[in-house]
Amino acid sequence: MAISRDDVAYVAALARLELSEEELERYTVQLASILAHAADIAALDLSDLAPMAHPLPLKNVFRDDEPRPGLERDVVLAAAPAVEDHRFCVPRILGEEP
Repeated sequence: MAISRDDVAYVAALARLELSEEELERYTVQLASILAHAADIAALDLSDLAPMAHPLPLKNVFRDDEPRPGLERDVVLAAAPAVEDHRFCVPRILGEEP
């Protein structure tokens, strides 16, 4: 299936893109190449292949979720811009009464 310059202009208009004449010509050629490649892939017989989410046979690649000690309160509060009564001090929310 060939794609025309008018097809590219129509899709650009739907996407609210302004394309110059040079861009229309270039994108028509590029989109035609992409669609031809997609057609080549669609023509392949893949009925003997199992569906997969990743090309490599990976299992869970994340580290084990094990509890570990957190940061010390004093260390964290030392990095805070403002502290009050051993807690972070943040600005009031708009409209909140004191």
